[in-house]
Amino acid sequence: MNRRYLLALSAFALLVGPAAAKDWWGEKLPDRPTQFIFGYGSLMNSESRAATAGQHVSAIPARVSASFGYARAWNIRSPSGFTALGLRKAGAGEKGSTINGVVYAVDGDDMAKYDAREAGYVRVEVPHDAIEAVSWQRLPEAGKVWVYVPVGPDGQPGVGLPQPDAEHPLLESYIDVVVEGGLEYGEAYARETLETTDGWSDYWLNDRELARRPWVRNPEAAEVDKLLSASPGPAEKLKLRLFAEPYAIHWAQKGQ
Repeated sequence: MNRRYLLALSAFALLVGPAAAKDWWGEKLPDRPTQFIFGYGSLMNSESRAATAGQHVSAIPARVSASFGYARAWNIRSPSGFTALGLRKAGAGEKGSTINGVVYAVDGDDMAKYDAREAGYVRVEVPHDAIEAVSWQRLPEAGKVWVYVPVGPDGQPGVGLPQPDAEHPLLESYIDVVVEGGLEYGEAYARETLETTDGWSDYWLNDRELARRPWVRNPEAAEVDKLLSASPGPAEKLKLRLFAEPYAIHWAQKGQ
């Protein structure tokens, strides 16, 4: 080995520094995200996330453990007149529930768009030991994972929240978005979402566009309905899902 080669090799070692002792070359890419969101409702749906972010947002399936102390439920009323999914805090003597969903990074760590979207919710941090990956994809090892929880009248997340009523029903178009988000990870994952959701209600408005022919606008309508009818919670209420006109007449006659 000649002297010139040894000098070049020494110069390279000085340039690379500690990395030379590793089994790989190079440095980690900059601007790695530090803020992540766990989505358990409409945020499971790729198109719904993209509508807020203004671009495609990749996500990985994950599950929050019962130790977190919350359960998914229909418990937050939108100003536009429907009840959306939220989390409710487990009461005294009650256990939480596992909650499946997705984890994704916030581009540039800017939470403002999601905070604006989730008006009526507050961000609660999910401890790293209370969330697990459910596929080959790993969860972030650093940074914070946030979940949006509705705020009750006394300001506590997930406490004292309302149930659906005639003026704030479940909306089929919203349910479709949630179920189709779950279907991105398989039928079993979508079914898990339905079966770990509390508060399925008699107040259920079928507002699908071209609802008498839902497949025209929503090719997955039949798959969503199959899952709803096979899941104990929604299945017992599904027969009460009504189109707009029958819905109005039915609840007007009941004085609701």
